[in-house]
Amino acid sequence: MFLPELSVVSALATALTSVFSALLLLAVTKQLWALRWTITRDKECNLPLPKGSMGWPLVGETFHWLFQGSNFHISRRKKHGNVFKTHLLGKPLVRVTGAENIRKILLGEHNLVCTQWPQSTRIILGPNTLVNSIGDLHKKKRKILAKVFSRGALESYLPRLQDVVKSEIAKWCSEPGAVDVYAAAKSLTFRIAVKVLLGLQMEETRIVYLAQIFEQLMNNLFSLPFDAPMSGLRKGIKAREILHKCMEKIIEEKMQRQHTEEYYDAFDYMLSSAKETGYELSIQELKETAVELIFAAHSTTASASTSLVLQLLKHPAVVEKAQQELETEGLGYEAHRAHSCPGKEGDLKGPLETTQDAHGSPDTETTSLLNGKGNVHGASDEEKPTSRSHTPYLTMEKLSQLQYVSCVIKEVLRVLPPVSGGYRTVLKTFELDGYQIPKGWSVMYSIRDTHDTAPVFHNPERFDPDRFGSERDEGKTGRFNYVPFGGGVRRCVGKELALMILKTLAVELLSTCRWSLATESFPKMQTVPIVHPVNGLHVHFSYAHTDAV
Repeated sequence: MFLPELSVVSALATALTSVFSALLLLAVTKQLWALRWTITRDKECNLPLPKGSMGWPLVGETFHWLFQGSNFHISRRKKHGNVFKTHLLGKPLVRVTGAENIRKILLGEHNLVCTQWPQSTRIILGPNTLVNSIGDLHKKKRKILAKVFSRGALESYLPRLQDVVKSEIAKWCSEPGAVDVYAAAKSLTFRIAVKVLLGLQMEETRIVYLAQIFEQLMNNLFSLPFDAPMSGLRKGIKAREILHKCMEKIIEEKMQRQHTEEYYDAFDYMLSSAKETGYELSIQELKETAVELIFAAHSTTASASTSLVLQLLKHPAVVEKAQQELETEGLGYEAHRAHSCPGKEGDLKGPLETTQDAHGSPDTETTSLLNGKGNVHGASDEEKPTSRSHTPYLTMEKLSQLQYVSCVIKEVLRVLPPVSGGYRTVLKTFELDGYQIPKGWSVMYSIRDTHDTAPVFHNPERFDPDRFGSERDEGKTGRFNYVPFGGGVRRCVGKELALMILKTLAVELLSTCRWSLATESFPKMQTVPIVHPVNGLHVHFSYAHTDAV
């Protein structure tokens, strides 16, 4: 009669033993995993490894990182300090915060560390890009690209950039429902990259199609490096090839007339700069660089543009002060009314009404091979929403005079830097904060955490553009306390273009538009892979003055 009870007890004991054995095995395995990384420390260096956990075998702390997001790094920084170790995405990693720490990393490029991009990214963008070059080749390519973003080049881009901004804002204001600002900002920056930087003029349907292709490339840029049918890498490569084909004819035409002294777009400046340095750019190099330029100008600038709108929504006092500056500088609506004269409205038209190229002559659509038919015409005027902007053509000098608007942009980039940080591979063991950073490990410097914890910024949780004003100028103390564009030889080569886009967008919004949040609350911001609102930022836009033109 006791046999059933004995059987249950025996089964329970067996189950408990199995569970205990499994837990013991996991514990032992985890300890061995930690020991595995402890013994890989550089034995020629007496310094210890940074504090932190390597997580579980193989997966490390990857799942914690994916589920916790930015809280993962915040909690571990509070526990272990500004330099801590972890294991993410199959690699040992040291996470670094603080101006002096990231200074050593950013200035140690090619010596202590080298840039690290996923293999899929390197394959999709191509071997001839700036992100894939190192050493002397990187210096040479960066020198060539520097002319693309020189002050003279930016000045020539500005009128056409303003055309695109006005055109896109006209769409926002004509939309009867709410606009998803992040999606709209990506459309804006893609058009700037294609029309302004690369000089490609095409039908609206073609632009929309290419934007979708580029989105496909971006969605697969960080994928498993396996080239198989239906794989992310294969999709990314296919998107790249379509983009390359679209650019091939205009590049060939550019190379045939290199002797001209006219500069219209990035291709012109690249070819001229390469000629000056004695470096001959191939068509393949130009195609890969063109895609890289779109990549560099697209997502991060769209992220910053969205963050700009978000902060303007949150801080009406900042909006009012910025609008006062625009009035003072003759860019506000009241200044426009004061200077307008009856019967001379034509003199006051914005770029959409008197579109000109960088040399002041009427802009004509270029011949393209995009549809294989030659002449490509843009959408008709009836299909385009009418811009009611009164803002005149801007200049680089005028933008530089907008001190408070510049402070607003700087503060947006401090609070919500588009890229949270950067990854490097350690070339040789070095020291940070009393710890060794071993050769072969990955090191990630945090831009966002450094901005949040830098002692030079008073009340860092507060959105306060005046901190960058001439009276306080908190950003001038310690060069690496504020690094939204990185630093050293890998600092964002398109920094000045990004700032010009953000300032131009700010001027157009502040001087011509009204906006209101379409949802009950502000969205949460996701930080990986770039900062963007979860489920979008939905906003109603309208022109502040219907008689602006």
